[in-house]
Amino acid sequence: MEVTHLIRERTIAENSLVILLQGLHGEVITIDLRDESTARGCVINADAFMNIHLEDVLYKDRCGRMSSMDDLFITGRNVRYIHIPDHRNIIETIQTQLAKIHRVRNFGAGGGQKEYSKKK
Repeated sequence: MEVTHLIRERTIAENSLVILLQGLHGEVITIDLRDESTARGCVINADAFMNIHLEDVLYKDRCGRMSSMDDLFITGRNVRYIHIPDHRNIIETIQTQLAKIHRVRNFGAGGGQKEYSKKK
């Protein structure tokens, strides 16, 4: 998953646990939704507002009916719980994502333009 180039989204991500969700790119996760339905699929994208795009989704509605979908977009306000896979090291995933954000943020360390210029 590519790190976003919008300053606001990167700032939100690095100051919340959304960064963990972004680090789960390519993982199969289960998401419990507020309407008591469940979606299980592979994470394609997750933004700083917890909007999640899943692929190869198995969706179970509140009545228990199962359906299969090629992809599904879930808005952040509909997420109740996200089940993190047991095999993922949470601390390591967060540190990896933070390193990616800081690489983008400090793209000009060799003399180029910095994102936040220091005031003189």
